[in-house]
Amino acid sequence: MTSSQSGSGRLHADTITLRYDERTISRDLSVAIPDGAFTVIVGPNACGKSTLLRALSRLLAPAAGQVILDGRSLRDHPSKEVARRLGLLPQSSSAPEGITVADLVARGRYPHQSFLRQWSKADEEAVVDAMAATRVTDLSWRLVDALSGGQRQRVWIAMVLAQQTPILLLDEPTTFLDIAHQIELMDLLADLNAQGRTIVAVLHDLNQACRYATHLIAMKDGAVLAEGHPSSIITERLVEKVFGLPSVIIPDPVTGSPLIVPKGRTMLPDTSSDFCVDKEGTAS
Repeated sequence: MTSSQSGSGRLHADTITLRYDERTISRDLSVAIPDGAFTVIVGPNACGKSTLLRALSRLLAPAAGQVILDGRSLRDHPSKEVARRLGLLPQSSSAPEGITVADLVARGRYPHQSFLRQWSKADEEAVVDAMAATRVTDLSWRLVDALSGGQRQRVWIAMVLAQQTPILLLDEPTTFLDIAHQIELMDLLADLNAQGRTIVAVLHDLNQACRYATHLIAMKDGAVLAEGHPSSIITERLVEKVFGLPSVIIPDPVTGSPLIVPKGRTMLPDTSSDFCVDKEGTAS
C-alpha cells in the first residue's frame, strides 16, 4: 500500500486539506493521476472520493496545499483554459429550462469559443461525434427536462465528450443507467483511454472498477489506503479493511481481473423441490 508521490503527471494534488465549512474531509492528501491511465477512485460512502474529484476539477478549493495542472497551481489557470484541459461530469447537473439535447451538448464547445473564433465545422463535428458515441442522436431536438434519468445522464456525458479535453473527470457516471448502458459507457471510456485520454472516475461498483481501471485508488476516511493496478492491490484483506466486507476474490471469467464475491450470510441449500405439501396436507 502506497500513497502517491506529488510532482508527477499533468494532474496531481500536493498535500491538500479539504474541508466543508468546519468539517475536515481529508488532511495532507497527496494523489498523482498517471498520464494516459484509466484511474478509478473507490471507497465506502463519505470516504472523500467525490470530494477529491471536486478538488481536482477546481470545484472545491483546498484549505491547504494545492492541486497542480501542467506544472501550475490549478487556481492560477484561467477558467476557460482549465475547461479546455479538464472535462468534468459532476454527480448532479441541472440544465436550463427549455433547452434541447443538441443545444446542451453544444455548450461543451464553449471553452473553445472566443471573440475571434466563433462556431466552426470542427465544433459541429465534435458535437455530432459526442452524441453518436453516447447514442443520443435520436434525442437531438427533445427537451432535456422531458428525458428519463438515464437519457439525461447520457446527454450530460455527451456534453463533456464534446469538450474534447485530454483529461476527463467523472463522478459516478453510471448513475441512473441500467446495466446494459453502464457497460456501454464503461466500454466507451475504455476506448477513449486507449485513444490517449486520461480518465478519472469515481465508481461505487468495485467489480466494474477492477475490470476497467488501469490504476485504482482505494480511499477510506479521507485517506488513500492503496493504489496501483487492480490485480496488484486488490486482496480479500484490503476489501475488508476498506469496505468492512468479507469476500472471496476470484479471476473474472471474461477479463481475468479480480472479481470480488461477497461472503454474506451462509445460505442453506434450497430443498423445496425435494419436499412439498399438497393442498390436502399430504407430504410428497
